[in-house]
Amino acid sequence: MSLLARYQAILARIDAACLAAGRDREEVRLIAVSKTFPIEPIAELFEAGQLDFGESYAQELRDKAPQLPGAHWHFIGRLQTNKAKYIAPHAYRVHAVGDERHVDALVAKADHPLDVLISVNLGEEAQKTGVGAESAMTLARNLADRDDVRLRGLMCIPPWDEPAEPYFAQLAELAARGRAEGLPLDELSMGMSADFETAIAHGATWIRVGSAIFGARD
Repeated sequence: MSLLARYQAILARIDAACLAAGRDREEVRLIAVSKTFPIEPIAELFEAGQLDFGESYAQELRDKAPQLPGAHWHFIGRLQTNKAKYIAPHAYRVHAVGDERHVDALVAKADHPLDVLISVNLGEEAQKTGVGAESAMTLARNLADRDDVRLRGLMCIPPWDEPAEPYFAQLAELAARGRAEGLPLDELSMGMSADFETAIAHGATWIRVGSAIFGARD
């Protein structure tokens, strides 16, 4: 199956998932996770109408973004303060903020208010970044008071060896709790190639799909 055929198949599955969940299709946006892939297939998808792309490595974001002006580049990887200079000038969204120090480093290298989502480590996995649910709420309150960032929502990656649904439901509940406090947590970044339909059923607004579009990574 060609790149464009795989892409159209994913769009059809998103359409079906939104219909099944009774959701407006416009509420759900696809991030084509392009990390490790060259610019040529990314440009092919951009020409086909795909606007949002996801990168996990700061240097890749730095190198690719200037080659495709007009695309929206999402940084979805582990944040390191010393790599902020590669991320801040190019990121449409930063999805994995877990510490206010990350925000400080990004802001220092940005010339515009940054749009960020807080990474919530709901599975409390030691190997993953992000913060626990209550710490996420504290961080959200702190970021909502700042003028140099725009808090947009929450992000999570469930444990790979457990059902994703309880974690998606928990993130949606956490965001609803924050919105009840007046926090700007309208965006939920959750769901990948294997589970994005479940994420859509639980309110995902950003889904992150890589291998199901681009194919297997080397």
